[in-house]
Amino acid sequence: MSDDRKKSRDVRGGLTRVERLRQSAKAWSERPVRQTEKQTPSPAWRRQTFTLPRDEARAKAREYLNKFPKEAYWSEVESWRVLDDDRIEFTMRRLPTAD
Repeated sequence: MSDDRKKSRDVRGGLTRVERLRQSAKAWSERPVRQTEKQTPSPAWRRQTFTLPRDEARAKAREYLNKFPKEAYWSEVESWRVLDDDRIEFTMRRLPTAD
């Protein structure tokens, strides 16, 4: 295939495929979100958020998982992040009761 034919396939309306994908992704991220699409926490889960120094956060997570075992409550660290002062903010989640 000649370079001219290949180039005409890659360029549509003066934009390359990558540029079109970037525009599409940007338009998608800026679209208005319908109320039903907003992420709302499920009422089935119990969540607790903690902000502790690193060692205490590790101990608290272990304590939580010992108190609410993963096998029974589906317990897990849902999210975590390191704050500027080396403190950890994390959210633990579990089911309200064990089956």
